[in-house]
Order: sequence, then structure tokens, then C-alpha cells
Amino acid sequence: MTLLTQSEADQVAAAIAEVESQTDAELVTVLAKQADNYHYIPTLWAALIALVSPGIFLLTPFWLDVSDLLLLQLVSFFVFALLLRIPFVLRRIIPKSVKRWRAANMARRCFLENNLHHTKGESGLLIFVAETERYVEILADRGINNHVDAQVWQSIVSDFTNKLHDKQTLSGFLGAISQCGEILIRHLPTTGEKNELPNHLVVIE
Repeated sequence: MTLLTQSEADQVAAAIAEVESQTDAELVTVLAKQADNYHYIPTLWAALIALVSPGIFLLTPFWLDVSDLLLLQLVSFFVFALLLRIPFVLRRIIPKSVKRWRAANMARRCFLENNLHHTKGESGLLIFVAETERYVEILADRGINNHVDAQVWQSIVSDFTNKLHDKQTLSGFLGAISQCGEILIRHLPTTGEKNELPNHLVVIE
């Protein structure tokens, strides 16, 4: 998967500007290539394999002394630690729960780092995407949550997630911005011109 081109990112920015011209809410979009490098996952798997490798050999007719078993463990650890770091392999050994946990943590960090909790009227809204994890989350500040139930965003998240699986990242962003905009314009219509936060798509490589 690849991140959006500059032309596509410009379309996202234009869509945000259009929505913000009609609502007091401040939208920020973040697209991260991945939520973590997960380098500790291969290490954990390699350590586990090295730990059980002597037991496997004890079930075979081959005889190894203690020093041979220790060498086997050491070699197993380094070989699997390297093999499991291959991106194609690594993506398949990371538990889904870990991917979601890391992506959710990154979404909340981005909410704070982009000052969405410091807007006038507490009306910041984040559309966060972690592309490798195919994770989408919408986070809103208190000024929005007072008017809109958090469950309202779930159908938008589901639509975007499906598009992400089909590698339609741009379409997902534009659709989510439009749908969020309809809700925000209805509940928080504009009371004056303002633009506290940048409209451009924040990309985290």
C-alpha cells in the first residue's frame, strides 16, 4: 500500500475547507503508514522458538549434549529474529489485537499532538487512519460529544475501513469528511469565520 499523492492530499484539504466553512467544528485528518514498527514481535517469537527448540530435538533420535543444545538455542534465536523481520512475514505474525491497540494509542496521541483538545468551544474532530493496520477511528472533543453520540461515527468508520481494504484511501477520506460534515453542520453550524487548525492532511511516514 502507498500513501496518498500530493494531488490526492490536496483534495482532502479542499474537502475539509468546504466543511469547515459551514460549521464551528475543526477537522483534522491523519494518515499514518503504520502505527508501530513492531520490532519487538519478531524478538518475542524468536525467543519462544529458541526456548522450545531443545525439547523438539529431544523427541528425535539425534543426541545432543548440553553445549550443543545451548548453541542450537542461540542459532535458532538469531535466525528466526532475522527471518521474522521480513515485512511480508512480520505483517502476518502480529496479532490483530496488538495492531488495534497500537493504532488506537497512536490515534489518541495524534489527537493531542494536533491540539484538537484546545480548540474554541472544544469542537475538534480527528479522522485517523493507520494504513498498514487498516485501522480507522474518529475522535471528537467534548464540544462535539455533547451534541453527537459517539456511536454515530461508527457507520462512517465501517464504510472507510471497507474502502481501506479495497485500497481506496482517497475515496474513504472524502466520504468520511462529507459524512462527518453533514453531522457537524447540523449540530454545530457556523457562527462566524474561524480556522484554528491546518486543513492539510497530516501524513506520518
